[in-house]
Amino acid sequence: MIYLDNAATSWPKPDSVAKAVYDCIVNKGANPGRSGYKMAIEAGRIVLECREALSDFFGIDDPMRVIFASNATDALNMAIKGLLRPGQHAVTSSMEHNSVARPLKKLEHIGVETSFVTADGSGLVSPDDIEKAIRPNTAVIILTMASNVTGTIQPYREVGQIAKKHGIPFLLDAAQGAGHIPIDVNRDNVDILAFPGHKGLLGPQGTGGLYIREGIELDTIVEGGTGSRSDLITQPDILPDRYESGTLNTPGIAGLKAGIDYINSVGIEKIREYEINLCSMIINGLKGIEGVQVYGLKDPEGHAGIVSFNIGDMNSTEISYVLDSEFDIEVRAGLHCSGIAHKTIGTFKQGTVRVSPGPFTTEEEVDRLIEAVRWIAKL
Repeated sequence: MIYLDNAATSWPKPDSVAKAVYDCIVNKGANPGRSGYKMAIEAGRIVLECREALSDFFGIDDPMRVIFASNATDALNMAIKGLLRPGQHAVTSSMEHNSVARPLKKLEHIGVETSFVTADGSGLVSPDDIEKAIRPNTAVIILTMASNVTGTIQPYREVGQIAKKHGIPFLLDAAQGAGHIPIDVNRDNVDILAFPGHKGLLGPQGTGGLYIREGIELDTIVEGGTGSRSDLITQPDILPDRYESGTLNTPGIAGLKAGIDYINSVGIEKIREYEINLCSMIINGLKGIEGVQVYGLKDPEGHAGIVSFNIGDMNSTEISYVLDSEFDIEVRAGLHCSGIAHKTIGTFKQGTVRVSPGPFTTEEEVDRLIEAVRWIAKL
């Protein structure tokens, strides 16, 4: 089987990830932060070490400002619903995932307005258009680091500078960037960072997180037990406890730490270079097949490990089915939880076939994909 759906979730994982999860479940399975006995303390240490590893990885000054979540969607909901108030305005793009678009749509009922800045046909958003959309009541600028549909890397650093100039919080959705492209929240002027643990960071499913810069206050959308200030009936104000109600996914967090350690051992720049090479092979190979249309910038360095294509007017799900059933190649097809992005690039009715290699994808597997698409295109 050839797995090319790493944009949905990375697979395979490094062996160390599975070992860390197993060790946590078998030997350190207590509830972190809830008791003072040895195993509970060890579980708490696992959580703290992962928090510290994430801080180092993203250039965050204070590990306590890293909040664990179950995925990037969870983190984005915490940020969007915790930040925006009635009468405020948000600026975002037409390339956003539903994890951004749907919470913003939900907030319309309390009087929050949103400007969806339209990207060009390659899925690239103009920083100038983002700046033009700012209003006096704009309370946040939200941007995906890279499109999950086209792979187009957005000008997030330029947008971060614009947000800083106007004194507006900048929320970066790093679902398709974390683990693929180096991120430094200070250099990139990111005030709030949402990230998954199970994609580019190579951790288990059910992990993710949110960074909140000092000075930004989010309301809570979930309250409950935190293991701290149990004498209070109100949610504690201290971080990270304020946003981490209930038992954490300690085995998943142990695996996430192992995933980050693996990336650091290889080097994120080396992983990025390898993925650029694979994307180059995919783009150039697909472009050479009659009837195939490739979407996005078509410049491998402008893609975050994602290439989307279609074959003529064939339904994208049909192409995916043939790749799976005839060639044992796993890709994703359809609208990829981002209908507005497909409307932007003109593929809303057809969807696209999305290919997303990972650090363990081989060049031989890419060659087999190209030959499979060539065979389908002749049908």
